[in-house]
Amino acid sequence: MSQRRSGEEDRMQVTPDGTELWRLTLQYSPVGMTLVGLDGRLLMVNHALCEMLGYAAEELSQRGFQELTHPDDLDADLEQFERALSGEIDSYRLRKRYLHADGHEVWGDLSVALVRDPVGEPLHFVSQILDVSEQHEYEQRLRAANDELEHERQTLSAIFDTVNVGLLLIDRDGRYERMNRRHAETMRLPFPGGHAGEAGQVGHVYFPDGRLMSTEDMPSYRAAHGAEFDDYTYWVGDDAAARTAFSTSARQVRGPSGERIGAALAYQEITDLMRAMRVKDEFVSSVSHELRTPLTTVLGYLELLADRPDLPSDAAGQVRIAQRNALRLLALVSDVLDVARAEAGHLVLARMPTDLTTLVHEAVETSAPEAEHRGVSVRVDAPERLVAEVDESRLRQVVDNLVSNGVKYSERGDAVTVSLRAAPGAVEIEVSDTGIGIAPDEVAHVFDPFFRGGQVVASQISGTGLGLNIVQSIVVAHGGTITLDSEPSRGSTFRVTLPSG
Repeated sequence: MSQRRSGEEDRMQVTPDGTELWRLTLQYSPVGMTLVGLDGRLLMVNHALCEMLGYAAEELSQRGFQELTHPDDLDADLEQFERALSGEIDSYRLRKRYLHADGHEVWGDLSVALVRDPVGEPLHFVSQILDVSEQHEYEQRLRAANDELEHERQTLSAIFDTVNVGLLLIDRDGRYERMNRRHAETMRLPFPGGHAGEAGQVGHVYFPDGRLMSTEDMPSYRAAHGAEFDDYTYWVGDDAAARTAFSTSARQVRGPSGERIGAALAYQEITDLMRAMRVKDEFVSSVSHELRTPLTTVLGYLELLADRPDLPSDAAGQVRIAQRNALRLLALVSDVLDVARAEAGHLVLARMPTDLTTLVHEAVETSAPEAEHRGVSVRVDAPERLVAEVDESRLRQVVDNLVSNGVKYSERGDAVTVSLRAAPGAVEIEVSDTGIGIAPDEVAHVFDPFFRGGQVVASQISGTGLGLNIVQSIVVAHGGTITLDSEPSRGSTFRVTLPSG
C-alpha cells in the first residue's frame, strides 16, 4: 500500500495544474489560438497563430483583433462580438480575412466562445483560427470555373433555342432527351396527334418521290442505330399540296472513352429550295425533250443530204461538220436530261441478266477508232463470261463513258486497261489509264455536275463535265459504288462495284 501511495504522489507532483495544462494546450495546438480580452486585445497567443499572421508573440499581444482584421470584414466580427458580450449568444463562427504582417490577406475560419466566471460575469474570449487561405483560393477558382461553365451553358442554351435550325438530342436507346424551340414547333407537321418521344415513330413523312417512310427510314431511327448522314431530304405533312421539305443531318455523340451515348440531329427547312429544284428539273426536262425532237429531224435530213451522190465534195465536208456538231448537241441534251432525271430520283432501271464480259468488249470496240487515232492502246482483262442483274443500256453508258474518258485523257503511247472480276456478292469493273491524271484537290469534285479539271481546261479537251456525274448516278441507282484513285502524270483508276444479285 505504501509503495502504491508513493507512486501516486510522484505523479501528482509532475502533473501540471489546470492553468498550466491550458497554457500547454494553447501553445502546442496546430490551430491558431488566442485569449481575447473584453476590449478586443489579444491576451495570449500560440505559436500557430504567430506563424499564420507573421508576428512574434510579443507583437501580437500588443494588438487587438480589430487592427488584425481586414477592414471589409471588421463590422461582421464586431457585431457578433457585441452580441456575445450582451449575452445574446455564447459563441459564434465566421470566415474572415486577417492582415498578415507583410500586408497580404489571410483567410481564417474563426470560432469564438465567451468564458464567464462562476457568477456569470464575462472574463475573456477563447478564439480558434484555422488558416483556410488555400481552401478559399480553391473555392474561388472553383466558383469562377462554375460561373464560366454556367455562362457558357446559358449562352449555348440561348443559341440552342434561337437558331433557325431544328435541333434534337436522343439518348443511346433512341429516347428524345431535348429539342430546341424550332424543332418543337415543326413536330406538329408530321405528328399532328402528338409524339411519343422515341426515335422511329411513323408519321406524315414522305420520300421526295412521295412514298411514305417506314420506321427504318426515319432519320431519328437511323441516327439511334448508329448512322451518320448529311442532307437526308424528305417531305412532311398530310396534305400533299402544302407539305414542308426538310434536310436532316445526324452525328453520333460519344463519351470520354469513345462509347456511343446518343445522337444529335439538325433539321433545316428547305421547302423553297426543293420547289425551286423541282421547277428547274421540270424546265430542264421540258427543254431537253423539246430540243431532241428538232435535233433528231435535223440529223435525219443531214443523213439524207450526206447520202446524195451529186453532192459536191466541199458541200459534203460541210455536211459532215454539221452532222458531227448536231450529234454532239444531241449527246449534250441527252446528258442534261439524264442529270435531271437522276437528281429528281427518276432514273428508272430495267434490270435483266446481262453478260458483262460481252458488254465490256463491245465498249472497248466502240472506243477503238478514237484510241487508234490518238495512239492509245486499250486492252481487256475479263473472264469468258460473267452475268449480273443490271440495266444493260445504262451500264453500257457507264463503261462507254469511263473507257472514252481513259482514251481522251491519255497521250500517245499511253494504255487503258478494262478489268472485270467477280467479288463476294458483287462484281467489279475497273478502268485504269496511264494518262494525265487528276490533281489531288480536284479528285473529290470529279463527280460534280459540269466539273472540269484545270489541266483539262488548259489543254482544251472537249467535254461538258456531265459524264462522270451521270456515271455515278447510274452506279448508285444500281446500289453500287464508284471510287477514283489518281495521280498527276501517272494516270487514273475508276473502280465500279455492283451487287451481283
